[in-house]
Amino acid sequence: MKRQVFVVPHSHWDREWYFSIEDSNTLLSENLSQLLHFLERQPEFKTYTFDGQMSVVEDYLKYTPEDGQRIKKLVQENRLHVGPWYTQGDTLLVQTESTIRNLLIGKLGAEALGHSMDIGYLPDVFGQNAYLPSIFRRFGLSYSVLQRGVYNEQVSEDLNFNWIAPNGEGIKTNNLFFGYGPGKFLSNEEDYVEKTLLPILEALEAKNPAHVPLLLPAGGDQVFVRKHFPQVVEELNKRDWHYEFILSDYESFMEKAWERPHATEISGELIACQKSRIHNTIHSQRVDIKILNAKVEEKLYQQLEPLAVLSKDLGGNYPQNWINHCLKLLFDVHAHDSIGGCNSDETNREIMNRLFKVERIIDDQINILKKQISRAVLGEESGVLAFHLSPKSVEKQVDFVVFTHSKQVRLTDIVGNILNQVIRKQEYISGGTQVKVTADGEVQVELPGYYRTEITARVHFEGFGYRKLQLDETSAEVLALTEATSIRNEFYEICVAGGQIELRRADGTVRKNFFDFENCADGGDSYDFSPIEGNEANFSNGFHILEVKESAEESQMVVETEVAVAKNLEQANALTEQMKIQTTIRLTKNSDLIHLAHKLDNQTKDHRIRMRFASENKAGMSFADQGYSLLERQNNNPYLSNWKELGFAESPQAIYPLERLVVTPDEAGHLAVYPKGLKEYEATNQHLFITLFRSVGLLGRDDLAWRPGRASGINNKVVETPDAQMQGEWIFELSCRFTAGEPEPVHLYGSAEEVSRNVLSYQLQNLNSFEERLDRFELPQPENLQGLPVEKTMLTVPNDIFVSSMKKAEKSNQIILRVFNPQEKPIILPETLRKSCTLDEKADKSVIEIGGKDFASLVLNQVGE
Repeated sequence: MKRQVFVVPHSHWDREWYFSIEDSNTLLSENLSQLLHFLERQPEFKTYTFDGQMSVVEDYLKYTPEDGQRIKKLVQENRLHVGPWYTQGDTLLVQTESTIRNLLIGKLGAEALGHSMDIGYLPDVFGQNAYLPSIFRRFGLSYSVLQRGVYNEQVSEDLNFNWIAPNGEGIKTNNLFFGYGPGKFLSNEEDYVEKTLLPILEALEAKNPAHVPLLLPAGGDQVFVRKHFPQVVEELNKRDWHYEFILSDYESFMEKAWERPHATEISGELIACQKSRIHNTIHSQRVDIKILNAKVEEKLYQQLEPLAVLSKDLGGNYPQNWINHCLKLLFDVHAHDSIGGCNSDETNREIMNRLFKVERIIDDQINILKKQISRAVLGEESGVLAFHLSPKSVEKQVDFVVFTHSKQVRLTDIVGNILNQVIRKQEYISGGTQVKVTADGEVQVELPGYYRTEITARVHFEGFGYRKLQLDETSAEVLALTEATSIRNEFYEICVAGGQIELRRADGTVRKNFFDFENCADGGDSYDFSPIEGNEANFSNGFHILEVKESAEESQMVVETEVAVAKNLEQANALTEQMKIQTTIRLTKNSDLIHLAHKLDNQTKDHRIRMRFASENKAGMSFADQGYSLLERQNNNPYLSNWKELGFAESPQAIYPLERLVVTPDEAGHLAVYPKGLKEYEATNQHLFITLFRSVGLLGRDDLAWRPGRASGINNKVVETPDAQMQGEWIFELSCRFTAGEPEPVHLYGSAEEVSRNVLSYQLQNLNSFEERLDRFELPQPENLQGLPVEKTMLTVPNDIFVSSMKKAEKSNQIILRVFNPQEKPIILPETLRKSCTLDEKADKSVIEIGGKDFASLVLNQVGE
């Protein structure tokens, strides 16, 4: 019996890279147009896969809308395979919620054309999120096909395996061992057959059971359809050998390959770099993109969408079309090269502009909804509303900006109880002039001045909803300069001792040199950090206090240090420059979180700056969150000693990505760090490193110390990226806690919620119309959004359940509440929260509990249910 070889013709379509998205779309118009024409006229070319990205179809139809029905017909006939993704996004650098939404919009779009590919298709992303098997299954997908992230030994006997998520849910998966292009130049010419095709087929045979067909992807980046493939397949099948070639698609291959079960199981995240490069230090490349993306994701999922749900439930608007517009722009940023930052400067500027555009739209929509709800509560009065956008009973620190004629100001609740609060900043603003039209012409009228005051206050919320607050003309306490040389709260005292940051915990534990900074040369490129032979890392040379401010509610210390740096790569060992790093350390009452903000001005090139925490980690491992639980990672990769001998594509350094938090076990408890948009860490037995930024100037470079051989991506051309040197002023924010006892997921994720900006405030006033983006314009009020009570709690969930998102369903008025349980043990849901749906929001079913490390999409007909 002949061995079947499924030849899958396809295009892998990079949205942008060393070229712009305009370049890509211009080429797309030519490519896809010719593909449609060819498929319609050549029925023997049975099927073509266009990369599983709906975005390329949408882009094409923007400029050629008349081809919509042609595409739909080919999709319905299974001649053209699209979906389930909107874009081929990186799954390690974005919120897992973004990955779900990417699939949701992509799958619904492809289904509207007639069919969405039944495969979680991952041909080129740099590592796989541990929860993808479960996510794929809950979208109703049957299979996954991926290239990167597995060790050779894991697939040495079978390239088909069951990939298992942390919650135990699995999916039937195939590894593209030779990538997505081994059949790109498929030919019947003898030289090609003997030197290329046969060696590949023989290697694939050795890695598959005898009854399993072989998969030969036949495509590449931005390739045009190989019109001669039917003829080549026919010619190859005339040969006297034991192969039968079938021109087909991934779905047909997977159905055939899985007619019988496969025993191999592989669990969790896939980030091995043996056969394919993972670029595990790309997570710190162009961190400005990553930080802004994290900020935008938080505003979208933790602010705008739940605020819109609140508005809808109160009788107002839910701006679904605007939200989906923002999502699609965001998913363009999430394409694996785009969010990776491994692009030309021109492309990275466009990525940043796209993020700024999304942020402006989100801010506009938040402004509108806050104002409309506030008017419905306050009527003609002035006043302040605090919005809590997570369904938890909690006392949360809320930041307010208020405008008053009086310098004396403080916040109270509606019955006059004074909130715990502090004024961080206050300034007097001239009222300016106003032009009035009179019978005698335009007259300029002087307006009285007023005060702008930044107040932070602790507000108790019963759950998801809002509270009205009042202002009175009594001065709140001010965060004021003091002669103190340390800051403290119930949990810590922090000071500078002998030039080091010293932390003393309430139980008496002392951690000297709690943190400092590391600098080293970076001889890498936009994909990978690379150490320089003979270059040793150096560290900051001592802190001194610039100022200390104190109040009953919070205190902060500003310290400064210097780290010696070289001017550039050519002078890597001549540390002739000094980089000043100014750090603000803030402690607040009733919180064991330490808030940090580092400010620096980088004027040098080709180096890497990391923050170094002291951590006595004898356990040899760390934990970081991904998806809906903590993943355990080893501090030392077992293959590091002989990776070259084993033929690894790059050095398997124990440098890892994180989504929201990283935890290291410590002899005195544990250290947890919550970076705001920083995505890379390394743990050792003595330290935890958080990468602040890398500074490099080339898109690709050959023969790196940790990545031998060719440059990644584009070859034979030097693409300089001066913007990637990250010169200029930067601020990096993060929070941490150094706590006794074992790290408990509920407490760790509770702190992540505390760090999250899921509260908003709004003052209805007429003194300043420029603080919020749209306040200076007239705004209509929804007819059904009137006469609201001064306080409203719409929903409360137990504290051991955590919320990933809250949104309106795409095709109904139901509310989707995505929740998860990061613990090992299951959690019983309240009876009011026991209806759920699939991730594509289709099938309602009952659910009683959320299993260990599991998640659920709960369905609410209205928020108050």
